[in-house]
Amino acid sequence: MSGAHVGGYESPPVGARAADVRPTDAPTPSEQKAANTSLGDLVAEVTRDFSTLMRQEVELAKAEATQSAKRAGKGAGMYGGAGVAGWFTLFFLSVALWWGLGDLIDSLGWSAVIVAVLWGIVAAVLWFTGKKEFDRVQGLPRTADSLKRIPDTLKRNEENR
Repeated sequence: MSGAHVGGYESPPVGARAADVRPTDAPTPSEQKAANTSLGDLVAEVTRDFSTLMRQEVELAKAEATQSAKRAGKGAGMYGGAGVAGWFTLFFLSVALWWGLGDLIDSLGWSAVIVAVLWGIVAAVLWFTGKKEFDRVQGLPRTADSLKRIPDTLKRNEENR
């Protein structure tokens, strides 16, 4: 007992296993369309679809870049605000240290000098540490090496022709 033809496949008889389903000889609608379409039309359709896909990807990239730039701008503004707030914190803590030392040694002038010397030491340590880190910067050594090899490779390829 055979089943009905559905979508290019013969439906199995009642009680049959899935392995018993076999394709029929009737082409599906998509097979009929492909058979009736020229190669040039198929290539044109694929090119149009690819072009549409690329435009959509570019638009997606623009939207993502815009969103990321806005978030980065907000984040940079927050960092800037935090830097200003941190600077004011250090300033007022320094003033408090200056006045506290002034009470201890009975001289606001000398306590100001002591606080200034402490900040000078901090600045010197940070400067030397930063200089040491900058001296360790190598740039892009592997990229530079690769770029140096490109002309040599091109010359060898031209000579071997």
